[in-house]
Amino acid sequence: MRLLVTGGAGFIGSSFVRRAMARPAVDQLTVIDKLTYAGNPANLAEVAGDPRYRFLHADINDAEVVTGLMRDADAVVNFAAESHVDRSIEEADAFVRTDVNGTFTLLEAARATGVARFVQVSTDEVYGDVPEGSSSEADALRPRSPYAASKAAADLLALAYHTTHGVPVMITRGSNTYGPRQFPEKIIPLFITNAIDHEPLPLYGDGLQVRDWLHVDDHCAAVEAVLDRGTAGEIYNAGGTASLTNLELTRWLLGLLDRPESLIRHVADRPGHDRRYALDSSRLRALRWQPRVALEDGLAATVDWYQQNEAWWRPIKDGSFRDYYRRLYAERLATSTAAW
Repeated sequence: MRLLVTGGAGFIGSSFVRRAMARPAVDQLTVIDKLTYAGNPANLAEVAGDPRYRFLHADINDAEVVTGLMRDADAVVNFAAESHVDRSIEEADAFVRTDVNGTFTLLEAARATGVARFVQVSTDEVYGDVPEGSSSEADALRPRSPYAASKAAADLLALAYHTTHGVPVMITRGSNTYGPRQFPEKIIPLFITNAIDHEPLPLYGDGLQVRDWLHVDDHCAAVEAVLDRGTAGEIYNAGGTASLTNLELTRWLLGLLDRPESLIRHVADRPGHDRRYALDSSRLRALRWQPRVALEDGLAATVDWYQQNEAWWRPIKDGSFRDYYRRLYAERLATSTAAW
């Protein structure tokens, strides 16, 4: 198999690349990544010396580049995306450009080259708020943030290319994903690294938003299962091992780090914040997939990784991210309330 992986220097994409490179069936793996703020070549250092691997610093909106790469690929896995809801509220244009236009460019290249399999990696957020029960693949899409809307648009475009042009698209929709090497704008790495430094943890609203957590290894195993055994034109939900509120999650992290709950600060909620997500993963389980990393084990290992790898995240938090963090949280923290 010759794989083309877009967005392969990001959190989930690089985890997938490292997993795929361990498979003897992979004869060639090409990563294309624009290396925006969350793309990190260090995430791929483990495979950089493998003769089957190559990396190209480029934008998926470059039609000439992606078409040329796809001519030399059997399958495409599209991880390339802007993915942080808060940033989508602030700068939605980047999300439309990458998530929608970028996916369109890839689909056009897939149509032109006749690539055999195309996996579009999406998110549970396209279903919107789920007050009760679980979202199935047949449910209507009700995105409530610019990020979720951009991913929903990409999903619909991908399915249209399957129906209209026969592009062999399969879609995965994963729940909230965590693990090592996640950019520290997301709640788990942000709160771990803040707590390590005894800094406040800015928890949105009352913290009772419910999320279903999926370890990055399980997420990548889900994408691999769909790549290997999925049916073109189908959608596959990949739900996690445990649902809990953001407040429960925060207290859990503080316990693992031996930090006081007084670090928790309730800050003004973000606009349109979905209250609950939940996925029905029975279709994917029929492909012999199931999440294997228990949340207690995954969180403990993730906390340990950030404790042992400060050289990875400190340069990130000391760079341009600090300006973004101040812009997002300074006013909120100034008017925050303690958790007790």
